[in-house]
Amino acid sequence: MTRTLVVTGLLALVAAGAAVPQTYPSRPVRVIAAQSAGSSLDTIARIVTPKLSEGFGQQLVIDNRGGAGGTIGLEIGARSAPDGYTLIIGASSSMIVSTFTYRKLAFDTLKDFAAISLIVNADGMLVVFPGVAAKSVKELIALARAQPGRLNMASAGVGSSSHLAGIMFTSLAGIDTVHVPYKGGGPMAASVVAGESQWAIAPAAALAGHVRAGRLRALAISSGVRSPLMPELPTIDEAGVPGYEYTSWNGVFAPRGTSPAIIRTWHAAIQKALAAPEVKQAYANQGLVPLGSASPEEFGRFVRADFARIEKLVRMAGITPE
Repeated sequence: MTRTLVVTGLLALVAAGAAVPQTYPSRPVRVIAAQSAGSSLDTIARIVTPKLSEGFGQQLVIDNRGGAGGTIGLEIGARSAPDGYTLIIGASSSMIVSTFTYRKLAFDTLKDFAAISLIVNADGMLVVFPGVAAKSVKELIALARAQPGRLNMASAGVGSSSHLAGIMFTSLAGIDTVHVPYKGGGPMAASVVAGESQWAIAPAAALAGHVRAGRLRALAISSGVRSPLMPELPTIDEAGVPGYEYTSWNGVFAPRGTSPAIIRTWHAAIQKALAAPEVKQAYANQGLVPLGSASPEEFGRFVRADFARIEKLVRMAGITPE
């Protein structure tokens, strides 16, 4: 009888996800940022992690693991111990797009990660080299139609959010431009600043500084609503391409097998951190609005639904796994 009661009690604890020890976390927590230092994802991670560290009384250490479109960092995260001391901050480009652009991956996004919370959706900004004779979206479209195959569209690489956003634009606008992929967002922006490429659609936070300095001319925002970063800019939909809307997202995950109780603990902490005025302001300075998720389950459903959207864009772009 005693043995039966003990086994029954253990099963009940497992089913409930067990309780989080009061001492958790008792040491620093590693946060794998699946992009290089200085990237938009890295910036997003470093805004919220100090508030989380403050709340837990333990340091959250950012571990930047860029390369291969973010898949290197995700592989490391997927193979990490599910003990609550490793979190992963990923972007839609690496968490989802990589599924369609790499023939072989060492992880499965839907099987190897436990969703915790969305952090932000990132607006894209349509920019042109200042020497381009287009001061609006309609003028850019007219210029591209007058010179088919002559304008270069820069991206951060095949399958990147800037690539998919650009392909969606050319498809809906009915124009023919040349896709020029670069190895990352920095080189992509530099190519438009230098005039090697004539236009791009990339995260607004990464381009706003160049726009303010006059190195790039901003024409529109890629999301469905105007950005708090530059509210004077119209959306691409408003500016002449009906139906256009493209955003990318960033969220927090844990390795599969992490205790449900620990997942819930981090989810609650993230919502609290995102609601802090200083965190909201820091994101607003980057043109971002912290969103969070109602629950880990809700974020998991969001990720699964986004697979269908991305798959459609990948097919539109003609991308095949390599």
